Amino acid sequence: MSTTHKISIDFYDDNFQLIAIHSSLEDYAITYAINFNCGLHLRRSGKDLEVNQNLSFSTFVWDDGISDTSWVLISNKCTVEIPIRSEGLFGNNTSLSTNHLIKERKEVDYFLKIDGEDETLIQNHVKFINSISGVITAYPVETRTLKSKRNLIF
Repeated sequence: MSTTHKISIDFYDDNFQLIAIHSSLEDYAITYAINFNCGLHLRRSGKDLEVNQNLSFSTFVWDDGISDTSWVLISNKCTVEIPIRSEGLFGNNTSLSTNHLIKERKEVDYFLKIDGEDETLIQNHVKFINSISGVITAYPVETRTLKSKRNLIF
């Protein structure tokens, strides 16, 4: 007798908070500033988040064992060089293509994903992140409204 197992969409743990960050800072600089201002200990992950073979998004992680909270800073943008085939004097041209992890939020540069954090503390962290020079704005994002939130479940 064969059995069929179906995995419900509710099986995936999507109980996380999300802070959108608009900034022109590089990933290492924004991580340092967030660590300094928020008292976090984010470190570069050994492996970036790979959506497919050509796209990888930088990730910085910290698992806080005391408060049982997992913090992940993820870049929302990935720039890829695409070779353009042409002939003549300028034969080796390349074009830059920018791809986004969360396509419906293309204006966001970074997402801070927080698993297991209290809502009031999220507001405090948003306030601390907004005080960083180089950060244009930061605000909480309602995860239920995101169509491509599966890219954030890893």
